Amino acid sequence: MAHLGNSVEYGLHCLLWLTGPQAGPASSRDLAELQGVSTSFLAKIFPKLEKAGIVSASEGIRGGYLLARAPDRITVLDVVDAIEGDKPLFECQEIRGRCAVFGGKAPGWATDGVCAIHAVMLRAEKRMREELAATTLADLAKSLDGKMPAAMPGQVQAWFAARGAARTAAPPDGPKRRRRRPSA
Repeated sequence: MAHLGNSVEYGLHCLLWLTGPQAGPASSRDLAELQGVSTSFLAKIFPKLEKAGIVSASEGIRGGYLLARAPDRITVLDVVDAIEGDKPLFECQEIRGRCAVFGGKAPGWATDGVCAIHAVMLRAEKRMREELAATTLADLAKSLDGKMPAAMPGQVQAWFAARGAARTAAPPDGPKRRRRRPSA
């Protein structure tokens, strides 16, 4: 788990909108526009979530993404690992053996065992991963539900429905577009 970037934040926020009732699949474009984030950036995140079995995709003009599992079966750690990969939080460079005083030959006392700095980072990463594994999308959604006005889910659902209806209303003289991925 490398330094967590915008991808994780964007992915989690989008997944939260998929935990509630919606008229059908949501495209990554609609999810990006709903939240004011880059559509091209988000389009790179959802295939990773699909590969990890967090979302499933459907193609076509009404295509998009749905959660592949119940929100209480998707942990924040699942999402982090899907998007960022299972990388260490800290990569020790073993500089403890490079001291100029050693003249290129570090004594055993300087390099034996795990570096104390690396050890504390390993403990911190373990605790962070435990917390992320203990928190599910359902937990996050419950927290969000407690904050937002009761009308908000219906407004978002209506927004998605309007977007889907606009996509299916084909222009009378325009050519038909074929979409390969739900994120296009």
